[in-house]
Amino acid sequence: MNRSARTPDEARPRPWALSPADVLGESNGDILRAMRAAVEFLEGHSTAELLARVGETIEQVPPFTPLDKSPLQDSYGGNQAGPSDDLLAGRGLFYVTEQRRLCLDCTAGHYQMLWGYSDPQLTRVVTEATEAGVVWDNHTNVPQTPVKLLARRLLALANSPDDGDPLDTVNIGCCTGSVACAAALKIQLLCYERRAKTPDPPAMIVLDGNYHGTDMIAQRLRGMWERYVRHLEVVSVQPNDADVLEAAFARLGRRVAGFWAEPIMMNREAICVDASYLQLARRLCDETGALMCIDEIQTGFWQPEVFAYRSMGFAPDLVVAGKGMTAGFHPLAAVIFRSRNDVLAQYDAISTNGTASLASFVALCSLERIRHEADRIVTVGERFEQAMRALADEFPDLLAGARGKRHMMGLKFHRREKALDFHRRAVAGGLWVRAHAYHEGHSTVLTKLALPADERIVDFVADRFRALLRSA
Repeated sequence: MNRSARTPDEARPRPWALSPADVLGESNGDILRAMRAAVEFLEGHSTAELLARVGETIEQVPPFTPLDKSPLQDSYGGNQAGPSDDLLAGRGLFYVTEQRRLCLDCTAGHYQMLWGYSDPQLTRVVTEATEAGVVWDNHTNVPQTPVKLLARRLLALANSPDDGDPLDTVNIGCCTGSVACAAALKIQLLCYERRAKTPDPPAMIVLDGNYHGTDMIAQRLRGMWERYVRHLEVVSVQPNDADVLEAAFARLGRRVAGFWAEPIMMNREAICVDASYLQLARRLCDETGALMCIDEIQTGFWQPEVFAYRSMGFAPDLVVAGKGMTAGFHPLAAVIFRSRNDVLAQYDAISTNGTASLASFVALCSLERIRHEADRIVTVGERFEQAMRALADEFPDLLAGARGKRHMMGLKFHRREKALDFHRRAVAGGLWVRAHAYHEGHSTVLTKLALPADERIVDFVADRFRALLRSA
């Protein structure tokens, strides 16, 4: 057939067709088959059946040769010896490793998987939203409806109904918590410049063991980059020590540009910061003109109030949200503050993907689900906290105590080597937990259960922990 004789349909280019196998490559077909078998196993068994097999090798998943991690930087396993045993596939709080072991994730991924892995409800509604016209992402100058609606919802959740000076502005142009923390820091510093009456450098008062992201100035708050970030005094105080906090504010006075705190310090062994301590910080900030920032990247969205500070009897000047907000679907973070402190220009603190419409839609879905499941979330969280505190009481020779609140808990060991041994044996037995033992004095095993956890999972974790402690 000559070109002129072709029908219109024949003349059109064929649509581009793509499959997972095309992306992974024919040589990795075994990996794709293993993934599918792992998903079939996870979806084909009940929670009780999966719990009974945690730590086992799942023969239903065919063996394959995983890709090694040699291209990755050393700090993320690039120099790891031995065969790779990373995540193969996950559903809910469970996942199967590349060595075909079944594991229970007790830390919600990297503390961000609010609903666990590949939640079926979110997967369904995301598909429906894209079909309805919600785009994945777009330019920040033309935000789609989900972005604007999420900003309104965040403001409603951040304020008390009777607050006479409410937070009324949201910077939702931040892709990650690190960018959002950097934006909040810039607001504090620029607002300080507006009122400063001294050439002395501004000061930030932070809690020892803080973690507010990976931006250079944020890392300066925890002792890094001191020789490069010079015109900023950082004063680190111990959490919950009111006398030290008052002394720091008294010494620095109006040089204090900002105060930072997390309600639960997940980078400091799950220490809970007392409400009375934060109320004192609020009063001291008011007296000196400093802006108080509460970092809710870890705690936000993990309770029915959404923000942990809402039940602590004070109102901050800035709130940072991130991690669980989009349940691991796509990173999204925000800074919530007052319009009089809206001092940043459009591109002073922004991410290219910072106002992703579909991610904002997922955050709105999470808010609706949290509201719907509020009673269950509290019941399960309190059951887990009680179980961890009971373990601390049961094993006082090993444990100095249990820290944290509800789904976010840590077991503090008297000795670092005991914490590391517990962590090693827990992971070997299929419980993915984390250990804080890389700073002097740190000896805590951390957990952060995803919100779909139920009483069976709570009791299983407590029983496994008890068995590990008995054999320590």
